[in-house]
Amino acid sequence: MPLGAQPPVAACPHRPPCPACPRFGDARLALAARAARDELGRMHGLDSIPLVSGAAEGFRHRARLAVRGRVGAPKLGLFELGSHRVVHIPNCRVHHPLINRVAGIVRRALAEARLTSYSDQAHLGLARYLQVVIERRTQSAQLVLVGNSAVPEPFAPAIALIRERLGADLHSLWYNANTGVANAILGSEFQLICGPAAVCESFGGAEVHYPPGAFGQSNLDLAERLIEHVRVRVPAGARVAEFYAGVGAIGLSLVAQVGAIAMNELAPQSLRGLQRGLDGLDGASRAKIALYPGAAGEACAALHGADVVIVDPPRKGLDQPLLRALCTEAPPRLLYVSCDLESFARDAARLTDGGALRLTELTAFDFAEHHTDKAYRGRLPLHDLGGFKGSYVRPAAAE
Repeated sequence: MPLGAQPPVAACPHRPPCPACPRFGDARLALAARAARDELGRMHGLDSIPLVSGAAEGFRHRARLAVRGRVGAPKLGLFELGSHRVVHIPNCRVHHPLINRVAGIVRRALAEARLTSYSDQAHLGLARYLQVVIERRTQSAQLVLVGNSAVPEPFAPAIALIRERLGADLHSLWYNANTGVANAILGSEFQLICGPAAVCESFGGAEVHYPPGAFGQSNLDLAERLIEHVRVRVPAGARVAEFYAGVGAIGLSLVAQVGAIAMNELAPQSLRGLQRGLDGLDGASRAKIALYPGAAGEACAALHGADVVIVDPPRKGLDQPLLRALCTEAPPRLLYVSCDLESFARDAARLTDGGALRLTELTAFDFAEHHTDKAYRGRLPLHDLGGFKGSYVRPAAAE
């Protein structure tokens, strides 16, 4: 093998029909993503766009698995594209090994407890989904059992078996009631059965808390590299405004180095995690932070006086009121973290159209995402690329 070459990745035992990893074992970007990335660079005069990649196997610390099948023989896995037929994936190569162990234990517990699996067509059956999140520091698993029942009591026999067999590998166990007929994976309420209230991770020395309903990146090692990529682009003592802050993985990691930071978030579960992070700060650090709960477009007041603005929107891109505010009163520096290349390109065109902002740097982070969220709706994402970071600064003539 040539010096520095990566060892070949063994074939996945679940492909096909598992749809989740169309680029498994391929270190290159998908053709459509490469073409769109390069075209975006040409439009903004960028000669090269670095690509940051991570491990090819065992990198996923978060998974959502559908539960379907017969009594005594449930299947845990992902839907085939365009269907509600579950592909059983007991030996997923990209999952953290503990996720596979957890899925096996849960499957056997459901079978032995004779619990019914959910049927989408009939809207009957109890066990709907399993969510697993691995906490890196303890190498233990936060579990959420999602059931077609308003209360967890029908799951009691299975829960007892899961707790016994996971032992020290169990971080916490939750029940989530989802009795709706829509394709939503999680319901709105989470009931703690045992264990801590949140998984805790550390970024830039800051403690960041993830309740079970909060958004979190699946590839934490690569997410940590992206966060550090952003941190080194924030000057010491800067006044920062962060929109779509989530549980605070970026913002909390900046507190020690900035003069002040305004943080905006909408989702209730993410706000709970963010509040736990704020509660753990010392008085001087907490005094630097102003919290703006609610929609990003309604929190534009946080922009006033900011030296650096950080945005990390969902796939749809920036809220229109926030986009208009950024175009009207451009900040000295805007750091844009995107999870969708199409919306990023659209927002970038608007932001740079008036000349107050220009795109000076673009780095691609290949999160090699599962296609789970889109596959549940029967179609693939437009681009198989997990994250982009764009840095905007005012042109020299405007400074």
